[in-house]
Amino acid sequence: MPEVVHAACPHDCPDACGVLITVEDGRATKIQGDPSHPVTRGFLCAKVAKYLDRVYSPNRVLHPMRRTAPKGSKSPDQWQPITWDAALDEITTRLKSIAHDFGSEAILPYSYGGTLGALNGGSMDRRFFHRLGASQLERTICSAAGEAGLKSVLGVKLGTDPEQFPHSRYIIAWASNIHANNVHLWPFIEQARRNGAKLVVIDPYRTRTAKCADWYLPINPGTDAALALGMMHVIINENLYDADYVKNHTSGFEQLQAKVQEYSPEKVANWTGIAAADIIKLAREYATTRPAVIRLNYGVQRAENGGMATRAITMLPCITGAWQHVGGGLQLSTSGAFGLNKEALERPDLMNQALGRPARVVNMVELGNALNTLQDPPVKALFVYNSNPAAVCPNHNDVIRGLKRSDLFTVVHEQFFTDTTDYADILLPATTFFEHKDLQGAYGHYYLQTSTQAISPLGECRSNVDVFRALAERMGFTEPCFTESDDEMIDSALDSPNPWLKTITRQRLDSEKHIRLNFEGGSDAPFLPFANGDFATPDGKAQLYNSSLISHGLDPVAEFKPPAESRHGSQAKSFPLELLARKADNFLNSSFCNVPSVQQMEEIGWLEMSAADAHARGITDGDSVRVFNRRGDLELKAHVNGAVQPGVVGAKLNWAKLNCQNRNVNVLTSEKLTDLGNSATFYSVLVEVELFRPAS
Repeated sequence: MPEVVHAACPHDCPDACGVLITVEDGRATKIQGDPSHPVTRGFLCAKVAKYLDRVYSPNRVLHPMRRTAPKGSKSPDQWQPITWDAALDEITTRLKSIAHDFGSEAILPYSYGGTLGALNGGSMDRRFFHRLGASQLERTICSAAGEAGLKSVLGVKLGTDPEQFPHSRYIIAWASNIHANNVHLWPFIEQARRNGAKLVVIDPYRTRTAKCADWYLPINPGTDAALALGMMHVIINENLYDADYVKNHTSGFEQLQAKVQEYSPEKVANWTGIAAADIIKLAREYATTRPAVIRLNYGVQRAENGGMATRAITMLPCITGAWQHVGGGLQLSTSGAFGLNKEALERPDLMNQALGRPARVVNMVELGNALNTLQDPPVKALFVYNSNPAAVCPNHNDVIRGLKRSDLFTVVHEQFFTDTTDYADILLPATTFFEHKDLQGAYGHYYLQTSTQAISPLGECRSNVDVFRALAERMGFTEPCFTESDDEMIDSALDSPNPWLKTITRQRLDSEKHIRLNFEGGSDAPFLPFANGDFATPDGKAQLYNSSLISHGLDPVAEFKPPAESRHGSQAKSFPLELLARKADNFLNSSFCNVPSVQQMEEIGWLEMSAADAHARGITDGDSVRVFNRRGDLELKAHVNGAVQPGVVGAKLNWAKLNCQNRNVNVLTSEKLTDLGNSATFYSVLVEVELFRPAS
């Protein structure tokens, strides 16, 4: 008889769906959303609905392999199958040799959000590299600037419960393409709209969500802080703020009141491209309609000033008192609620055993620089898992130059032959979430889940946990933590002082599959974390003035500074167009790019342009164009479609090997870091565009 197994989708998405996998004779035959999960509600996004195509793809990496051709080779014979014993022996021999000759910090792990499972995302791997004394990776490429901005006001990553959105009457989707990449919030928003709510979308790109909006406000890239400050100018000067909430639950209002005088709607209009009258209307509607909620996503923080932009937007519900209302407030991330015991999972104390001190830190955004610049010690070994840096890292040309180094020993643990595997010395086969057990939190809702293993690993695939457990044994690490089972690690993760995890055990999760966090008032009471203040800040108040920002060279209230690469910057004369290096709607960063059934849902290889910018350059729809700046160039097809405003162009991330030039949009992006959080500045990029003229 078929068996139905409960799992949880671990991909880098706020929805963290409950999944039901039907298994017959050891093979998964069906995948569907869990109808009993209050957020998943029985359906999956289009890409995960096709997950069987991914699991059983003929292109899966199923066996360990050793490189037999130069790095970057396109030869079909570039890999020689080897045994796991041979692979593990070679890896440990090389790591020991490099540590002996150059020091253990010459070894760099590289991972990110290929899985967000608590175990396979960050547990045995962290223990291994900490005990080895390897360099630490600063994992900031995606969300750190926004998280820093959010916490600079609230002190914690909490937000409005998605299940409260039906109660909202005014919903702002700010840099949030909900309809494409937060699809399980959409039914709650539609329910709110049926009840009379208004949906406003603020985005420099006309997304799927913008096309569905009641009011769409296109904004110039990187100017979101100015808009938020302009809105607060109106709200404060017209006395539309909640004076009681501000008095009792915020600090620094007087400084904010003075600061916003610098941001009149007329001045802000020049930066944002949004008319002053619309800024005034938006501020008034937002402040006077209750409940009002902002769904803020990470697009805002991918500009150079992204941390400050997130901070300014986060202040809005604090001055209007929107946190008091069911269906009010702001949601960027809910992940701070879970509070798993990460120290027990990751064991950072093992670094002291290896080095007697914390290891050096290398920022993942700056991989190109790390691989090509002589450091002390230089990076001599790179171990990649849960990531595809040859596709997702900025400054692509420098990253590839570094990966091609003959003296760099690179191990990649992967499910597919990605851009990064083209530069690996040893390739290890990785499981999908169908093939291992894990513990799953979320950053878009408040349910904790276990993900049960549904099928045996295909071929010789092994999970991240199993790989690093085996490597620890080969290295001779004798600490008991390296022999812990998956269940023991889950128990350790749940052994946390977080009161919201009280009574949640592995046994309960295995039985109930998903459990709502234990908020005060019980599971049926609405979760209003800041209704009565109680912010996770030193004084318990929302910090409208935060003195710690001064040490970062930032205004302790908030400010808008145009990114260096913007139409207001000095480089705009040579490169007058702002590029949105966008994520595709139906891929997930670089995941799913190679799955044919998912590829069919995407239009890749296009540069989206306004009619004005295309006409000025003699370009028509469908022309081949060259997009370029000082870092590189890329050939694409022009799509003159009205999705972007004049002065802005857009292109989607894809695997480089799927482009005829073996490049992707990241040849144009830079390693420059954000103002807070040391994140990537993918949306602060200037380019020029011309008709493509093949070399004669």
